Amino acid sequence: MNTIVAPSKTVTMSSREIARLCEKEHKNVKRDTLKILRALNLDPLSFERIYLDDLNRSQTEYVIDRGVTETLLTGYSIPLRHRVVTRLRELENVSRHEVSIPTDLPGALRFAALQAEQNLELQVVIQQQAPKVEALNRLANTRDSTCITNAAKQLGVGPLKLFKWLKDNRWIYRRTSFSGWSAYQPRLSSGLLEHKLVKVGDGEGQELKVVEQVMVTRRGIVALAEQIQGIAL
Repeated sequence: MNTIVAPSKTVTMSSREIARLCEKEHKNVKRDTLKILRALNLDPLSFERIYLDDLNRSQTEYVIDRGVTETLLTGYSIPLRHRVVTRLRELENVSRHEVSIPTDLPGALRFAALQAEQNLELQVVIQQQAPKVEALNRLANTRDSTCITNAAKQLGVGPLKLFKWLKDNRWIYRRTSFSGWSAYQPRLSSGLLEHKLVKVGDGEGQELKVVEQVMVTRRGIVALAEQIQGIAL
């Protein structure tokens, strides 16, 4: 038999998994991770990922490599460090494996069938990742933050439907029945939305005034593209 050794991959672990293994609150692990990334002069945003919690709300986590993970663990107890290190070794074992190619015909046929099955599984993964790819494509055409109406155009949905989705999913709200839209604080804190002062009116037939308006950030466009993919809006 011929043996092919797959190249090793970079092993990473999310702050959520670290919190689970260490029996700590995720917000505290995130806080410790952020301190370490800043101390190492690493951009926290490049490690930040968005996920949906049990209530289908957008939350953030950090996905860090082994070096940052072990640095983080130095502040935790020995049993907790051991749990995470053991998990890292399991991930490393998965990332490196040997493939034996049989030389006899029956074995070669079985190997080909196995490869075909794995390719099919890979296609499923590609389809699952398609929303993220589409989200990045939309992001490439977006400049800085944009109003919700323009964000709807970027996302290919109707503005009124997007406003309703944002309201129903607790992205935006009105303080009073006739007031303008405001962003929920968690959406502001996670960088999905922001408030900007904009001019309204043409100064001629209409009174020119400055109002605060909800804007969708580049990160918000990506999150929305991922979440509303396949939803009939």
